[in-house]
Amino acid sequence: MYGVLMIDIDSTALTAEDISLIKQAQVGGVILFGRNVTDAAQVRALCDDIRYHNPDILIGVDQEGGRVARLRQGFTELPAMGQLGELFNTDPSRALNCAYDCGYLMAAEVMAVGIDLSFAPVLDRDGISQVIGDRSFHHELPAITALATQFMRGMKAAGMATTGKHFPGHGAIAPDSHVSEAIDTRSLDEIINSDMQPFAQTLPWLDALMPAHVIFSQVDDKPAGFSKIWLKDIIRDQLQFKGVLFSDDLSMAGAKAAGDVSARVKAAIGAGCDIALVCNDRIAAHEAAAAAQDLPYPNQKRIKTMCGKIPKWHGDLESTCQQFDYWQQAKQNITQTFFDDPSETTITAKHHEPKDPTAYK
Repeated sequence: MYGVLMIDIDSTALTAEDISLIKQAQVGGVILFGRNVTDAAQVRALCDDIRYHNPDILIGVDQEGGRVARLRQGFTELPAMGQLGELFNTDPSRALNCAYDCGYLMAAEVMAVGIDLSFAPVLDRDGISQVIGDRSFHHELPAITALATQFMRGMKAAGMATTGKHFPGHGAIAPDSHVSEAIDTRSLDEIINSDMQPFAQTLPWLDALMPAHVIFSQVDDKPAGFSKIWLKDIIRDQLQFKGVLFSDDLSMAGAKAAGDVSARVKAAIGAGCDIALVCNDRIAAHEAAAAAQDLPYPNQKRIKTMCGKIPKWHGDLESTCQQFDYWQQAKQNITQTFFDDPSETTITAKHHEPKDPTAYK
Protein backbone atom coordinates (compact mmCIF):
# COMPACT_ATOMS: atom_id res chain seq x y z
CA MET A 1 0.00 0.00 0.00
CA TYR A 2 1.27 3.44 -0.93
CA GLY A 3 1.11 5.76 2.08
CA VAL A 4 0.38 9.48 2.31
CA LEU A 5 3.90 10.66 3.16
CA MET A 6 6.99 11.35 1.05
CA ILE A 7 10.11 11.80 3.16
CA ASP A 8 13.87 12.12 2.59
CA ILE A 9 16.91 10.16 3.74
CA ASP A 10 20.22 11.19 5.26
CA SER A 11 23.00 10.28 2.87
CA THR A 12 24.14 8.18 -0.10
CA ALA A 13 23.19 4.85 1.51
CA LEU A 14 20.38 3.85 3.83
CA THR A 15 20.98 4.02 7.56
CA ALA A 16 19.14 1.87 10.10
CA GLU A 17 17.02 4.92 10.94
CA ASP A 18 16.20 5.48 7.25
CA ILE A 19 15.10 1.87 6.89
CA SER A 20 12.90 2.08 9.96
CA LEU A 21 11.28 5.25 8.61
CA ILE A 22 10.63 4.08 5.05
CA LYS A 23 9.05 0.87 6.38
CA GLN A 24 6.45 2.89 8.29
CA ALA A 25 2.95 2.06 7.05
CA GLN A 26 2.09 5.54 5.78
CA VAL A 27 5.41 6.32 4.06
CA GLY A 28 4.65 6.07 0.36
CA GLY A 29 7.55 8.00 -1.12
CA VAL A 30 11.16 9.11 -0.84
CA ILE A 31 12.56 12.28 -2.39
CA LEU A 32 16.29 12.47 -3.12
CA PHE A 33 18.47 15.56 -2.72
CA GLY A 34 22.02 16.42 -3.72
CA ARG A 35 23.41 14.94 -0.51
CA ASN A 36 22.04 11.55 -1.60
CA VAL A 37 23.98 11.54 -4.87
CA THR A 38 27.57 10.78 -5.82
CA ASP A 39 27.21 9.10 -9.21
CA ALA A 40 24.71 7.14 -11.29
CA ALA A 41 25.65 3.66 -10.07
CA GLN A 42 25.39 4.74 -6.43
CA VAL A 43 21.94 6.29 -6.99
CA ARG A 44 20.67 3.15 -8.71
CA ALA A 45 21.97 0.98 -5.86
CA LEU A 46 20.31 3.32 -3.34
CA CYS A 47 16.96 3.22 -5.16
CA ASP A 48 17.10 -0.56 -5.45
CA ASP A 49 17.79 -0.77 -1.71
CA ILE A 50 14.87 1.54 -0.91
CA ARG A 51 12.55 -0.71 -2.91
CA TYR A 52 13.95 -3.82 -1.24
CA HIS A 53 12.75 -2.46 2.10
CA ASN A 54 9.50 -0.97 0.77
CA PRO A 55 8.32 -2.18 -2.67
CA ASP A 56 5.26 0.12 -2.65
CA ILE A 57 7.12 3.40 -2.72
CA LEU A 58 7.55 6.28 -5.17
CA ILE A 59 11.02 7.74 -5.54
CA GLY A 60 11.16 11.35 -6.69
CA VAL A 61 13.69 14.10 -7.30
CA ASP A 62 13.81 17.71 -8.47
CA GLN A 63 15.67 17.51 -11.78
CA GLU A 64 14.39 20.62 -13.53
CA GLY A 65 17.58 21.73 -15.26
CA GLY A 66 19.70 24.83 -14.67
CA ARG A 67 20.05 25.72 -11.00
CA VAL A 68 17.71 22.99 -9.78
CA ALA A 69 19.38 19.67 -10.57
CA ARG A 70 20.10 17.06 -7.89
CA LEU A 71 21.71 14.61 -10.34
CA ARG A 72 24.89 16.20 -11.59
CA GLN A 73 28.17 14.31 -11.73
CA GLY A 74 28.02 12.01 -14.75
CA PHE A 75 24.55 13.13 -15.88
CA THR A 76 23.84 15.20 -18.97
CA GLU A 77 23.58 18.90 -18.28
CA LEU A 78 20.16 20.42 -18.85
CA PRO A 79 19.54 24.11 -19.50
CA ALA A 80 17.30 26.17 -17.26
CA MET A 81 13.83 26.26 -18.76
CA GLY A 82 14.21 30.02 -19.15
CA GLN A 83 16.90 29.33 -21.78
CA LEU A 84 14.27 27.49 -23.80
CA GLY A 85 12.14 30.61 -23.46
CA GLU A 86 14.95 32.80 -24.75
CA LEU A 87 15.40 30.53 -27.75
CA PHE A 88 11.64 30.61 -28.31
CA ASN A 89 11.84 34.40 -28.77
CA THR A 90 14.12 34.03 -31.81
CA ASP A 91 13.48 30.51 -33.11
CA PRO A 92 10.22 29.09 -31.77
CA SER A 93 10.29 25.93 -33.84
CA ARG A 94 13.75 24.97 -32.61
CA ALA A 95 12.83 25.86 -29.04
CA LEU A 96 9.79 23.58 -29.14
CA ASN A 97 11.90 20.72 -30.48
CA CYS A 98 14.46 21.32 -27.73
CA ALA A 99 11.74 21.37 -25.08
CA TYR A 100 10.68 17.89 -26.18
CA ASP A 101 14.31 16.74 -26.15
CA CYS A 102 14.87 18.17 -22.66
CA GLY A 103 11.83 16.37 -21.31
CA TYR A 104 12.85 13.06 -22.86
CA LEU A 105 16.51 13.35 -21.87
CA MET A 106 15.72 14.28 -18.28
CA ALA A 107 13.17 11.50 -17.88
CA ALA A 108 15.39 8.83 -19.39
CA GLU A 109 18.38 9.57 -17.16
CA VAL A 110 16.28 9.97 -14.01
CA MET A 111 14.49 6.66 -14.56
CA ALA A 112 17.72 4.92 -15.57
CA VAL A 113 19.00 5.31 -12.01
CA GLY A 114 15.78 3.96 -10.50
CA ILE A 115 13.87 7.18 -9.79
CA ASP A 116 10.20 7.23 -10.78
CA LEU A 117 9.64 10.91 -11.34
CA SER A 118 11.08 14.37 -11.39
CA PHE A 119 8.75 17.05 -10.05
CA ALA A 120 8.53 18.88 -13.37
CA PRO A 121 7.69 20.98 -15.21
CA VAL A 122 7.54 24.37 -13.51
CA LEU A 123 4.47 26.08 -14.98
CA ASP A 124 4.88 29.32 -13.04
CA ARG A 125 5.05 32.54 -14.98
CA ASP A 126 8.38 34.36 -14.96
CA GLY A 127 7.58 37.53 -13.03
CA ILE A 128 8.92 39.04 -9.81
CA SER A 129 9.36 35.83 -7.83
CA GLN A 130 12.67 35.51 -6.01
CA VAL A 131 12.58 31.72 -6.25
CA ILE A 132 11.15 31.08 -9.73
CA GLY A 133 13.16 33.22 -12.15
CA ASP A 134 14.67 31.17 -14.97
CA ARG A 135 13.03 28.01 -13.63
CA SER A 136 10.04 29.33 -15.60
CA PHE A 137 9.84 28.79 -19.34
CA HIS A 138 8.75 32.35 -20.12
CA HIS A 139 6.69 35.32 -18.96
CA GLU A 140 4.18 35.08 -21.82
CA LEU A 141 1.37 32.58 -21.22
CA PRO A 142 1.19 31.09 -24.76
CA ALA A 143 4.95 30.48 -24.74
CA ILE A 144 4.81 28.71 -21.35
CA THR A 145 1.96 26.52 -22.54
CA ALA A 146 3.63 25.61 -25.82
CA LEU A 147 7.06 24.85 -24.34
CA ALA A 148 5.70 22.99 -21.33
CA THR A 149 3.47 20.83 -23.52
CA GLN A 150 6.47 19.78 -25.61
CA PHE A 151 8.55 19.14 -22.49
CA MET A 152 5.81 16.91 -21.08
CA ARG A 153 5.40 15.10 -24.40
CA GLY A 154 9.09 14.23 -24.14
CA MET A 155 8.75 13.05 -20.55
CA LYS A 156 5.81 10.84 -21.40
CA ALA A 157 7.50 9.40 -24.49
CA ALA A 158 10.34 8.24 -22.25
CA GLY A 159 7.87 6.78 -19.72
CA MET A 160 7.69 9.34 -16.92
CA ALA A 161 4.57 10.92 -15.42
CA THR A 162 4.40 14.72 -15.24
CA THR A 163 3.93 17.07 -12.28
CA GLY A 164 3.02 20.71 -12.85
CA LYS A 165 4.05 23.17 -10.16
CA HIS A 166 3.33 25.47 -8.31
CA PHE A 167 -0.44 25.72 -8.79
CA PRO A 168 -2.03 28.23 -9.39
CA GLY A 169 1.23 30.14 -9.90
CA HIS A 170 4.10 31.45 -7.77
CA GLY A 171 5.71 33.81 -10.28
CA ALA A 172 3.83 36.99 -9.31
CA ILE A 173 4.90 36.80 -5.64
CA ALA A 174 8.25 38.34 -4.69
CA PRO A 175 8.82 36.53 -1.36
CA ASP A 176 10.30 33.03 -1.49
CA SER A 177 7.88 30.62 0.21
CA HIS A 178 10.79 28.35 1.15
CA VAL A 179 11.93 30.87 3.73
CA SER A 180 9.07 33.32 4.31
CA GLU A 181 5.31 33.76 4.09
CA ALA A 182 4.09 34.65 0.60
CA ILE A 183 0.78 36.46 0.04
CA ASP A 184 -0.85 37.26 -3.30
CA THR A 185 -3.59 39.89 -3.02
CA ARG A 186 -4.99 39.61 -6.56
CA SER A 187 -8.59 38.65 -7.25
CA LEU A 188 -9.54 35.13 -8.22
CA ASP A 189 -10.51 36.26 -11.72
CA GLU A 190 -7.12 37.88 -12.25
CA ILE A 191 -5.29 34.74 -11.12
CA ILE A 192 -7.45 32.45 -13.25
CA ASN A 193 -6.98 34.61 -16.34
CA SER A 194 -3.21 34.93 -15.94
CA ASP A 195 -0.97 32.65 -13.85
CA MET A 196 -3.37 29.72 -13.75
CA GLN A 197 -3.69 29.47 -17.52
CA PRO A 198 -0.57 27.35 -18.16
CA PHE A 199 -1.96 24.77 -15.74
CA ALA A 200 -5.45 24.85 -17.25
CA GLN A 201 -4.18 24.75 -20.84
CA THR A 202 -1.80 21.81 -20.27
CA LEU A 203 -4.19 19.78 -18.10
CA PRO A 204 -4.46 16.89 -20.61
CA TRP A 205 -0.70 16.33 -20.26
CA LEU A 206 -0.55 16.57 -16.46
CA ASP A 207 -0.51 13.49 -14.25
CA ALA A 208 0.01 15.42 -11.02
CA LEU A 209 -0.07 18.93 -9.61
CA MET A 210 1.84 20.52 -6.75
CA PRO A 211 0.13 23.55 -5.17
CA ALA A 212 2.09 26.59 -4.05
CA HIS A 213 2.68 27.54 -0.43
CA VAL A 214 1.19 30.92 -1.30
CA ILE A 215 -1.79 32.55 0.40
CA PHE A 216 -4.11 34.02 -2.24
CA SER A 217 -5.83 36.29 0.24
CA GLN A 218 -8.82 37.23 -1.93
CA VAL A 219 -9.64 33.51 -2.29
CA ASP A 220 -8.72 31.90 1.04
CA ASP A 221 -6.73 32.74 4.17
CA LYS A 222 -4.80 29.44 3.85
CA PRO A 223 -1.91 28.64 1.50
CA ALA A 224 -3.16 26.90 -1.66
CA GLY A 225 -1.81 23.54 -0.51
CA PHE A 226 -4.06 23.66 2.57
CA SER A 227 -7.08 25.15 0.84
CA LYS A 228 -10.20 23.14 -0.02
CA ILE A 229 -11.23 26.02 -2.25
CA TRP A 230 -8.17 25.57 -4.45
CA LEU A 231 -7.75 21.80 -4.22
CA LYS A 232 -11.35 20.59 -4.20
CA ASP A 233 -13.53 23.38 -5.57
CA ILE A 234 -11.16 24.56 -8.30
CA ILE A 235 -8.78 21.70 -9.17
CA ARG A 236 -11.12 18.76 -8.67
CA ASP A 237 -14.58 20.23 -9.36
CA GLN A 238 -14.03 23.08 -11.82
CA LEU A 239 -10.99 21.78 -13.72
CA GLN A 240 -12.08 18.14 -13.32
CA PHE A 241 -8.49 17.10 -12.64
CA LYS A 242 -8.25 13.39 -11.79
CA GLY A 243 -4.49 13.15 -11.17
CA VAL A 244 -2.33 13.14 -8.06
CA LEU A 245 -1.98 16.17 -5.80
CA PHE A 246 1.41 16.41 -4.06
CA SER A 247 1.88 18.99 -1.33
CA ASP A 248 5.02 21.07 -1.60
CA ASP A 249 7.52 20.49 1.20
CA LEU A 250 5.72 21.00 4.50
CA SER A 251 9.00 22.05 6.15
CA MET A 252 9.00 25.27 4.12
CA ALA A 253 8.30 28.54 5.89
CA GLY A 254 5.26 29.13 3.72
CA ALA A 255 3.63 26.02 5.24
CA LYS A 256 4.07 26.98 8.89
CA ALA A 257 0.79 28.87 9.00
CA ALA A 258 -0.94 25.50 9.42
CA GLY A 259 0.83 24.75 12.72
CA ASP A 260 3.33 22.05 13.65
CA VAL A 261 4.24 19.33 11.17
CA SER A 262 1.52 16.96 12.37
CA ALA A 263 -1.07 19.66 11.83
CA ARG A 264 0.40 20.50 8.43
CA VAL A 265 0.22 16.92 7.23
CA LYS A 266 -3.37 16.55 8.39
CA ALA A 267 -4.32 19.92 6.91
CA ALA A 268 -2.76 19.11 3.53
CA ILE A 269 -4.39 15.69 3.29
CA GLY A 270 -7.68 17.02 4.65
CA ALA A 271 -7.74 19.77 2.04
CA GLY A 272 -7.31 17.28 -0.79
CA CYS A 273 -3.62 16.41 -1.24
CA ASP A 274 -2.90 12.74 -1.94
CA ILE A 275 0.71 12.79 -0.71
CA ALA A 276 2.37 15.18 1.74
CA LEU A 277 6.10 15.94 1.47
CA VAL A 278 8.14 16.39 4.66
CA CYS A 279 11.78 17.08 3.82
CA ASN A 280 15.08 18.09 5.43
CA ASP A 281 13.85 17.69 9.00
CA ARG A 282 14.26 14.20 10.45
CA ILE A 283 12.45 14.97 13.70
CA ALA A 284 9.52 16.33 11.70
CA ALA A 285 9.52 13.22 9.49
CA HIS A 286 9.12 10.96 12.52
CA GLU A 287 6.36 13.18 13.89
CA ALA A 288 4.61 13.17 10.52
CA ALA A 289 4.83 9.38 10.24
CA ALA A 290 3.23 9.03 13.66
CA ALA A 291 0.49 11.56 12.86
CA ALA A 292 -0.26 9.93 9.50
CA GLN A 293 -1.21 6.61 11.06
CA ASP A 294 -4.68 8.01 11.70
CA LEU A 295 -5.15 9.14 8.09
CA PRO A 296 -6.79 7.13 5.30
CA TYR A 297 -4.57 5.70 2.57
CA PRO A 298 -4.59 7.58 -0.73
CA ASN A 299 -6.27 6.27 -3.87
CA GLN A 300 -3.87 3.46 -4.82
CA LYS A 301 -4.75 3.37 -8.52
CA ARG A 302 -4.11 7.10 -8.77
CA ILE A 303 -0.73 6.90 -7.03
CA LYS A 304 0.43 4.01 -9.23
CA THR A 305 0.10 6.23 -12.30
CA MET A 306 3.21 8.08 -11.07
CA CYS A 307 5.44 4.98 -11.21
CA GLY A 308 8.16 5.39 -13.81
CA LYS A 309 9.17 2.83 -16.42
CA ILE A 310 12.43 1.88 -14.71
CA PRO A 311 14.78 0.06 -17.13
CA LYS A 312 17.09 -2.82 -16.32
CA TRP A 313 20.44 -1.56 -15.01
CA HIS A 314 23.28 -2.36 -17.42
CA GLY A 315 26.19 -1.39 -15.17
CA ASP A 316 26.52 2.30 -16.08
CA LEU A 317 24.33 5.23 -17.05
CA GLU A 318 25.16 5.30 -20.74
CA SER A 319 24.59 1.59 -21.31
CA THR A 320 21.33 1.75 -19.39
CA CYS A 321 20.11 4.81 -21.26
CA GLN A 322 20.73 3.10 -24.59
CA GLN A 323 17.50 1.22 -23.87
CA PHE A 324 15.68 4.51 -24.53
CA ASP A 325 15.48 4.78 -28.32
CA TYR A 326 15.74 8.57 -28.50
CA TRP A 327 18.15 9.24 -25.61
CA GLN A 328 21.34 9.58 -27.67
CA GLN A 329 19.74 11.95 -30.18
CA ALA A 330 18.10 14.08 -27.48
CA LYS A 331 21.40 14.32 -25.61
CA GLN A 332 23.25 15.40 -28.74
CA ASN A 333 20.63 18.00 -29.65
CA ILE A 334 20.58 19.62 -26.20
CA THR A 335 24.33 19.60 -25.74
CA GLN A 336 24.98 21.19 -29.12
CA THR A 337 22.23 23.78 -28.75
CA PHE A 338 22.89 25.07 -25.22
CA PHE A 339 26.48 24.34 -24.27
CA ASP A 340 29.50 25.87 -25.93
CA ASP A 341 31.75 22.83 -26.04
CA PRO A 342 29.95 19.78 -27.47
CA SER A 343 32.38 17.53 -25.59
CA GLU A 344 31.17 18.88 -22.23
CA THR A 345 28.09 16.75 -21.75
CA THR A 346 28.05 16.53 -17.98
CA ILE A 347 27.63 19.03 -15.19
CA THR A 348 30.70 19.78 -13.15
CA ALA A 349 31.05 21.99 -10.10
CA LYS A 350 30.90 25.60 -11.21
CA HIS A 351 31.50 28.13 -8.47
CA HIS A 352 29.96 30.90 -10.53
CA GLU A 353 26.63 29.11 -10.94
CA PRO A 354 23.67 30.91 -9.35
CA LYS A 355 22.58 29.36 -6.08
CA ASP A 356 19.89 26.71 -6.19
CA PRO A 357 16.85 28.58 -4.81
CA THR A 358 15.32 25.40 -3.46
CA ALA A 359 18.33 24.62 -1.21
CA TYR A 360 16.87 26.38 1.79
CA LYS A 361 17.98 24.00 4.56
